[in-house]
Amino acid sequence: MNSEIKYIALKQNDFSYGDYILVSIRQEDMERIRQWRNAQMSVLRQSVKLSPGDQKLYFENVIKSSFTDKETKQLLFSLIKNNQLIGYGGLVNISWKDKRAEMSFLLDDQRAKNKTLYKKDMVNFIYLIKKVIFEEMKFNRVFTETFAFRTFHISILEENGYMKEGILRNHILESGKFYDSIIHGMIKGDVL
Repeated sequence: MNSEIKYIALKQNDFSYGDYILVSIRQEDMERIRQWRNAQMSVLRQSVKLSPGDQKLYFENVIKSSFTDKETKQLLFSLIKNNQLIGYGGLVNISWKDKRAEMSFLLDDQRAKNKTLYKKDMVNFIYLIKKVIFEEMKFNRVFTETFAFRTFHISILEENGYMKEGILRNHILESGKFYDSIIHGMIKGDVL
């Protein structure tokens, strides 16, 4: 499956495993992604709801330029299963010099409510992201930051090669309560 626009920072832009495919993020997916983000703000670093205009501006001003940047700060992908968009994510806060990036992942908010689907989708996404960062990009490290109340999400990370590396205590304020952020990481050597 080919997406419209390709990242010049990557030789390969489509990655597949079973019936899951990662393709360079597509403009046609922006509205659904915006809706998912607004529905799941408590698990994101997003403090206000995004309007369609906000999303369009972000795509035009940030995402489009990332396609032509040889050392882009983010590589975002649409996650497709059986020809249907089910989620998105990728690598953000990329340091080309240090060969590291942060993994991001967000699933369709309806699929995210089903633990069985969530786990299966996330496991396959992690597998694909490892192909991107370790095989395609030849990077050394991938990490995540997860709010501590997301215990199920954290368990999936740990079952799939991410090691708990640290805690940012009382790092976020959600619904009037402070929560820790948990940092997990994976080094290329951990998965070989």
